[in-house]
Amino acid sequence: MAERRMFTKKVTDDDNFMTLSSSAQALYLHLSMAADDDGFCNQVTLAMFKAHASVQDLEALLEKRYIYQFENGVIVIKHWRMANALRKDRYTKTNFLEELDQLCIKENGEYDWLPSGCRSVATCLPQDRIGKDRIGEDRIGEDSVEEIITAPVPPSYGTHHLVTLTDAELNGLINTYGKATTEDYIQQLDAYMFSSHKQYSSHYQTIIRWIEKAKRDETYRKPKKTTFNNLEQRQDTDYDKQAYSLAEAQRKAWNKKKEQGNEDNS
Repeated sequence: MAERRMFTKKVTDDDNFMTLSSSAQALYLHLSMAADDDGFCNQVTLAMFKAHASVQDLEALLEKRYIYQFENGVIVIKHWRMANALRKDRYTKTNFLEELDQLCIKENGEYDWLPSGCRSVATCLPQDRIGKDRIGEDRIGEDSVEEIITAPVPPSYGTHHLVTLTDAELNGLINTYGKATTEDYIQQLDAYMFSSHKQYSSHYQTIIRWIEKAKRDETYRKPKKTTFNNLEQRQDTDYDKQAYSLAEAQRKAWNKKKEQGNEDNS
């Protein structure tokens, strides 16, 4: 059985998936990692323990049909074959053959319960389409399969390593907003995602929105025109001059009052 698993953004970036709680999303991840080469998993309790998930999280995945569950407790990942396909020499068929016979494969690669007129999984496995006997026809060779499996993952940034940016995205932010500002907003986004468990489809676009919003808010902060001791409030750059002038006026008034007192006494 293969040790590496793939996920498709068609599922993980979908709005319905993003409405799931963070623990339910984590449960989906651990169920997928524990599944065999056909997407079947009988380690549901262990996956729930690893994801700190509850029964409600499992029910949410079932209700939204991200997984199917059989009477014996075994589950299957509905969208498994949209992202995971292996060559025949690496593929190990599932041990849950009775459950496999209850499913069919849709045209888009999703599992579904076997209705009338739908092909059984056992008669149409996706591995057959990219096996060695079809390399010439489909023009998918060993090198191309290896390239798909070993696709690079974008680097992660921040204290909790939750912000993912490609090198091009990171360099674009630095060139546009500067290194200090980019690092500051990466840390802000990383801390917010860690504390709120909120997910974003594009960390790059989120950082740009945050920076641009902060720039707009700063533009609209205009000082109010007020007076204090007959001195109109000015820009912060003239604050020291205002304070000095006020102190000087008070000192002169005090000295004048003191001189008048001395004259009266004499």
